[in-house]
Amino acid sequence: MMDIYEDIRKGERGAWVSIIAYILLSAFKLFCGYLFASSALQADGFNNLTDIVASVAVLIGLRISQKPPDSDHTYGHFRAETIAALIASFIMAMVGIQVVVDAVRSLFEGQKGQPDVRSAIVALICAAAMWGVYIFNRRLATQINSQALMAAAKDNLSDALVSVGAAVGIIGAQFGLPWLDIVAAIAVGVLICKTAWDIFRESTHRLSDGFDEKELGDLRGSIARIKGVEGIRDLKARIHGNRVLVDVIIEVDPQLTVMESHHISDLVEERMRRNQKNVMNVHVHVEPKLEDS
Repeated sequence: MMDIYEDIRKGERGAWVSIIAYILLSAFKLFCGYLFASSALQADGFNNLTDIVASVAVLIGLRISQKPPDSDHTYGHFRAETIAALIASFIMAMVGIQVVVDAVRSLFEGQKGQPDVRSAIVALICAAAMWGVYIFNRRLATQINSQALMAAAKDNLSDALVSVGAAVGIIGAQFGLPWLDIVAAIAVGVLICKTAWDIFRESTHRLSDGFDEKELGDLRGSIARIKGVEGIRDLKARIHGNRVLVDVIIEVDPQLTVMESHHISDLVEERMRRNQKNVMNVHVHVEPKLEDS
């Protein structure tokens, strides 16, 4: 159990990295956007300010997940992490929609002026920095199997793409191609919305106790190979934060003693925890193998 909480604490580092990066980059973009008269860079800076909220939501979710079980949360508070990912998906969707709306609006309003080309360099530098944050958080999220941190990582990636889009628009303006800004912005906005939808779908699937059928089949196959298991009457699994809870009803030889049947159930629990990734709890119910079952 301590390993679970240690993983969550590692996830907090990633959330803090995102928050600090957003604060620094938003200030840098807003300053340079004002200095170089780049509305695209300023808009990107304001966008990063909203992303701080998403990262803070992830951080809060990870903090709540570390609370120990209590009288009305007997399995712990691990699902707070999934709720944080869900909140992050809403914020990402809002950003993506805003990017598309602004692009369409600029299509009708026309080019407002030619920004300094140095603002494009600033945007690309910020994109590279945010790409580095994305790589860091993605690796850490994969290592600790954190959905909330992976959502934060995808948010980092979307912000890197927004900065690239801003740079494309600024460079396009230098060559008399303002439509490049619109095309890039719409493409980036749609991509952000798609990413937000993927996070939303996965989060709601987990919160509604959905579980991947292939993984469930793998669990069934692993249990069926255990010596003494004559059949599997029922098998359920659900994701609780970044861990898996398994409930299984196995069938054993009715001639076995209680101790022998209990030993088989112990083998099932041990196999699940040892061989199956992220299994936190296994509840095994033993039934006698009937002739017609």
